[in-house]
Amino acid sequence: MRLVLIGDGDSPHLLKWARALAAQPGVELWAASSRGFMAGFDAVLPADRRLALGTRPDAGGGNGALLRTLPRLAAWLKRLRPDWLHAHYLTSHGTLAWLAQSMLGVPGRLVGSAWGSDILVTPAKSRVLRWATRRVLAHCALATSDSQVMARRMRELGAGEVLVFPFGLEAMPPEVGPERPAKPPHRFYANRGLEPLYDPGRVIDVFAEIAWHWPDAHLVVANDGSQRGAAEQHVRALRLADRVQFVGRLDAQAQAREYAAAQWYLSLPTSDSVSVSVIEAMAWGCIPLVSDLPANRELVQHGDTGLVLPAAQRPSIAEMNVMVDHAALVERRNREWVQAHGLFAPAVQRFVARLRELSA
Repeated sequence: MRLVLIGDGDSPHLLKWARALAAQPGVELWAASSRGFMAGFDAVLPADRRLALGTRPDAGGGNGALLRTLPRLAAWLKRLRPDWLHAHYLTSHGTLAWLAQSMLGVPGRLVGSAWGSDILVTPAKSRVLRWATRRVLAHCALATSDSQVMARRMRELGAGEVLVFPFGLEAMPPEVGPERPAKPPHRFYANRGLEPLYDPGRVIDVFAEIAWHWPDAHLVVANDGSQRGAAEQHVRALRLADRVQFVGRLDAQAQAREYAAAQWYLSLPTSDSVSVSVIEAMAWGCIPLVSDLPANRELVQHGDTGLVLPAAQRPSIAEMNVMVDHAALVERRNREWVQAHGLFAPAVQRFVARLRELSA
């Protein structure tokens, strides 16, 4: 089965999909990237199975440069004659794949993987984007979603069959033991993008409330974004500069060290699907403190496996103390959930099996 990934080759998420698909028996994998390809692709796909379109797409729209690559992409795909085009992020790469097939006669069938904001945010920005999303979903023989709430929205927009599975982990991290010392009970970690969608200002405010009650509390903020300067200034204004550390973008090894060291994980976006970062934190034994969104409630049972914080509500220190007292039990429950539902390879195996059934 010849399958072509179409997405952002500079994204570690697309690389993760590529690794999982390349490991499936009988899958001949190719990839087209709207940008370039990060170095990790070299170990997964040879250069002659890749096409880099060299654009800089924006999730917010205005991707005329990407659309202008359509003739080049279509010509490359016609030479390949794929069985499946697998588009990631539907309002950009999904639209490109749909146009390649509907206007320029590229063979094969389309499968679309939604990433979150392409379904939950972007279609609401304009009638054109909503129309394009509907057309792409209607054209897909199969679609994937990482949450039930996003799958419902996809069906409302015209999707047919939708497979639902988290964009999970490639392997479970080690349990607490000689390789993983016990966690400081008041250490926090946050690594969502420092962009308005992920509300870094609220992350700081929530930590400030906690820090007032827990004088030894410490927060590490990873990642980067347009709000980093404002977030750092906010920390200084709250006189928390000695208790909040901004470390920028981290590689996988550094991320693992931070997850392993933190007892708490903060993720407070205003909109989200099931977050792989939250799943990672759960697998590493962090207690998730998340915003009150339907997808977060698919992951976190309030008071049992973490805490869900409604908008404008302060965290309950009493509830947090209870969670710390039962941290070992919370870790065991979360790791059991990730082991059963949050590993990526078994989900991709089911995905490929369904493609074979649809191809029969």
